[in-house]
Amino acid sequence: MSQQHKELAAGRWGKMPFMEQMANIGSEVERALNWKAKQDSDYSRQAFARALELTDLTLDSTRGLARRKEIARMREALVDFFAGANQFGSSDASWRRYFLPFAYAARRQH
Repeated sequence: MSQQHKELAAGRWGKMPFMEQMANIGSEVERALNWKAKQDSDYSRQAFARALELTDLTLDSTRGLARRKEIARMREALVDFFAGANQFGSSDASWRRYFLPFAYAARRQH
């Protein structure tokens, strides 16, 4: 898979506040959900891949076991929802509920 966020991967991502990182991941997940609802699997898959890339960058830049575990679980559930059998029973609404507080928090930090 080619890297979509080259500048962020080069180190800028690790300097962003955690809430902003999560809000950006949430934006890509929102795009993937919207394209999925429009039945455009290609664009949905691309947005999902970008969300995974940002999630991996967050895992690489995050310190603290509890936070890393949460992000790793979130990644696992994302993969299960978009590319697996949805064994965790996630829904579009549950993903929106998960990421919305990060968007609010990131906005308040600016």
